[in-house]
Amino acid sequence: TTPDPDFVDRLDRARALLHGRRIVALTGAGVSTASGIPDYRSPGAPRRTPMTLQQFLGSAEFRRRYWARNHLGWRHMDAARPNAAHLALADLARRHDLTLVTQNVDDLHERAGSEDVAHLHGSLFAFRCTICEKPAANPEFPVEPVERLSPPKCSLCGNLVRPGVVWFGEALPMSDWERAEESMRETDFVVIVGTSGVVTPAANLPLVASERGVPILEISPDDTGLTSVATWSWRTTAAVGLPAFVAYAIVLAQRSVRRDEPQRVPALVSAATGR
Repeated sequence: TTPDPDFVDRLDRARALLHGRRIVALTGAGVSTASGIPDYRSPGAPRRTPMTLQQFLGSAEFRRRYWARNHLGWRHMDAARPNAAHLALADLARRHDLTLVTQNVDDLHERAGSEDVAHLHGSLFAFRCTICEKPAANPEFPVEPVERLSPPKCSLCGNLVRPGVVWFGEALPMSDWERAEESMRETDFVVIVGTSGVVTPAANLPLVASERGVPILEISPDDTGLTSVATWSWRTTAAVGLPAFVAYAIVLAQRSVRRDEPQRVPALVSAATGR
């Protein structure tokens, strides 16, 4: 690629913006693709049919088929392991004031060690009653795939148990949404990674920071619905770009890159940004 004479200077300014500041990371499905979980939006991704509460409650046959499919998805996500992107954000949280806002339901951020996570779309591992919302234990799914499977019932009221994800048409969890909004109002730096930037209202969150002039780094292989508000855009995957970003932030928190020594820029950062 063509050498970029301003590359070191631009990243050094980014380092200055990061050091000692509050950071928000907004993550989407692209963060988990390296763990074997499809993002449903890339070319060739499996087709997904949105679920509604009305469908789940309205048809016993539909419900049994859904629960049988759900058990396969649950086992697949349960077997997945955090990749380099999840681990990098957990590492960043140990060194910076980081709030992690995710659209993912796989809990891989927590399994990587992240603690302060706002789940905009819930969690596949947080089952609850459809009516009284009492938390329920993870169901005992059969080992082998089945065509139909009845969901368990609530131990308190006897109604059906559901996965703790946000179904189509449902409101986002209020407490998580409020935490996400507040973090965008107070943050000094935003990292957007692995999201298409077209699913609202989550896609509106970075606009809150952008309107305040907060710098935004986007990490994505392609342009997204949020590229226009990004201060920097790195065209790479989450599993490559996030470790590079975190490694750079950690190294440069202690010293600046000298303009006359571009070789000091970590090689992985150069690879991640294509520079």
